Amino acid sequence: MSGQARLAFCAWAATLAAACALLPLVAPAGWLFQAALLLGVQSAVGAVVRRTTPAGPPAVAAQAVVSLLVLTFVFVRGDAVLGVLPGPDAVEAFGALLAQGTADVGRYSIPAPVTDGIRLLLVGGVVVIGLLVDLLAVTYRAAAPAGLPLLALYSVAAGLSPEGGSRLWFLCAAAGYLLLLLAEGRDRLSRWGRVFGGGAGAARPGPADPPPVRTGRRIGAVALGIALVVPAVLPSLGGGLLDAARQGRGTGDGGGTISAVNPLVALQDSLNQPDNRTVLTYTTDAGSTSDMYLRIVALDRFDGTSWKPSERRITDLPRPLPPVPGLSPSVATERVTTSFRAAGWYAQNWLPMPYPAAEVRIDGRWRFEPEGRTLVGDRGQTTRGVRYEVDSLVVRPTARQLAQAPAPPPQIMEEYTGVPDSLPSVVAEMARNVTEGAAGDYERAVRLQDWFSSQGGFRYDTQVKAGSGSAAIARFLEDREGFCVHFAFSMAAMARTLDIPARVAVGFTAGASDDSGGMTVGLQDAHAWPELYFEGVGWTRFEPTPSRGSVPEYTQPDLPSPEQSDVPEPRPDDSAQPLPEPSRSEECVPGQGTEDCGAAALPRGGEAAGGGFPVGRALLVAASVLLAAGILALPALWRSRVRHRRLGGGGGPGVRTLAAWREATDSAWDLGVLPQESATVRTAAARVVRLGRLEGEAAGAVHRLAAAVEQALYAPEPRSAQGLAEDVRRVRAGLWAAAGRGARLRALLLPRSAVRAVWAVSERWSASAGRWSGSVRRALARVRPSRQRV
Repeated sequence: MSGQARLAFCAWAATLAAACALLPLVAPAGWLFQAALLLGVQSAVGAVVRRTTPAGPPAVAAQAVVSLLVLTFVFVRGDAVLGVLPGPDAVEAFGALLAQGTADVGRYSIPAPVTDGIRLLLVGGVVVIGLLVDLLAVTYRAAAPAGLPLLALYSVAAGLSPEGGSRLWFLCAAAGYLLLLLAEGRDRLSRWGRVFGGGAGAARPGPADPPPVRTGRRIGAVALGIALVVPAVLPSLGGGLLDAARQGRGTGDGGGTISAVNPLVALQDSLNQPDNRTVLTYTTDAGSTSDMYLRIVALDRFDGTSWKPSERRITDLPRPLPPVPGLSPSVATERVTTSFRAAGWYAQNWLPMPYPAAEVRIDGRWRFEPEGRTLVGDRGQTTRGVRYEVDSLVVRPTARQLAQAPAPPPQIMEEYTGVPDSLPSVVAEMARNVTEGAAGDYERAVRLQDWFSSQGGFRYDTQVKAGSGSAAIARFLEDREGFCVHFAFSMAAMARTLDIPARVAVGFTAGASDDSGGMTVGLQDAHAWPELYFEGVGWTRFEPTPSRGSVPEYTQPDLPSPEQSDVPEPRPDDSAQPLPEPSRSEECVPGQGTEDCGAAALPRGGEAAGGGFPVGRALLVAASVLLAAGILALPALWRSRVRHRRLGGGGGPGVRTLAAWREATDSAWDLGVLPQESATVRTAAARVVRLGRLEGEAAGAVHRLAAAVEQALYAPEPRSAQGLAEDVRRVRAGLWAAAGRGARLRALLLPRSAVRAVWAVSERWSASAGRWSGSVRRALARVRPSRQRV
């Protein structure tokens, strides 16, 4: 196999290896075989064209055209001319597919089904990345910069994956890149002929690889091993690229905190899934499963832009769990046991289980958060395929016990009744209107639940834009349509304005029974509900969402009251009172990201869990863009620094002369004139003038530099190196003027001579490895004789 063919194959393999990181995002994986086939066609076209012409642009153009034709045939051949030519109808069909794919990406949770739109995004994206890798590594023989598009492909996949970048996909991508570097190194060595090692047998070529190739393999293996092993071994560094999204941060034995993450990101997407994929299956000895809500996490902090869990201390998992806070022995309870099995694809950091749990039996790295009585995975632990058993309490308070509950402790009141200043006053006004005349907190809570679920004219709709911020709650109360997120957040906020401690729970409803006598929980069973605190009962579930879940028994009977007559008081009908519109100052909440305060648009889908502008995600995107720009600018910055050092005038006359000559030849290299280290100085100068199309002062400057180099190398006393820096600048200016726009752009962003930095690092590494191995051999040599004497 020729050097170019080997490079093309390695570029194809490296692109596919990096594309494997996208596999966890979608299912099934058939799209990868389609991408491999299209990449193979693209590589083959490039190889054929490069055999007929050594120039790079024709090969790149042919690959781009053929790739477009093949994509047209695969995805929109019904709208194309002759099935392959992309006419106006085909372009329109491509646009529709791209729009569909973009919408599907925002609609489905991970792993998403491979719709036609998503398939086009995946296959087309991999083909484009493959074209860039082939362009850099094969056409222009610059394998090192080809790692940038590979890194971009892997980074996108690792950033979107719920587990981050796993070891397997990182290993695939890194191995593909190292394979590409190795092939490029072998190709470069082959241009100089066979390499022989030293020693008596050096003159006899053998089947073994030349020493530089073996050294490259060792360097690659060591570097890959360091990247995989060191971050996992040193806890202070974390897992690096291999670390999954970590929720716990340990601070000692059993200590740590749990971060304020937002688990609502995929709730609306889960409800809108076309297929109700199974998340959990379970069996229970409970008499009824109607109240078997599987709680994942409690959102107890409302800052005006979102509901989220507070940052809490976490501990090791105790067995059994501590007593339920606020639960009195006088309240009837029943202990039930439930065995769970999570689906193999379902990766959640929080463990779904009934509330309140009394004991949890589970293997793995799970930590306990006492305030919410939740379990969270530590160091990448998720629910993927886990089996666990939970003993939980079915709490059955009576309406009288709830109505006669004493005042909550001051700490509960302080933490769970606060609302932000940005909450529009209409929320508190509506809460007072709905609960007017209620005898206590329990009756106020029941009236809020009934108003949302049946009496207020609300409509359940999962297609409504989600939101949990202040303006989102006010808009929901006005439009009166939404899904469980809107109902739960709004009721909790209204309860807090009435000084009733409240928070929001997120998890799943009970699911449906299966043929084997167990229960199956699917994505469409995802749910959110409010929990209100009553002393003696603890956190108590309410169900304001119509047509979802089950209304608790303790909220169904009317509350008897000594002051109440036999005829029930009519409840206020808010339909006769128009809802006051929030003022501009109320809707203009900081962080909402609105352009017009009169018509603030709610965020969509998962981002809506914040109800406002996603500042954190925007900062992350900005940081990623800056990091990518910095990486792309590294070759140009290194080249500028080297140029300044070479022309700065350091060292003696001979050193300055050779540095100026190296700068002139590297400037020509950056613009496409490859250096020939074996050529004489005069031959190299004539070649730069000819291939660089230099004339006049620029050509004369090259010859003056060559004459100065010969004088510095062979004259007894080197002359002064005055004026050489100016000659180098004349050469660069002439080369720049004669080169095309594309060559100038490439020389600026990806200068070819920047590969000298890679060579320098490789040489230093080889020298260090040689010194280290020599020290080890000498130490072993000193030890062996002593053992023989013994």
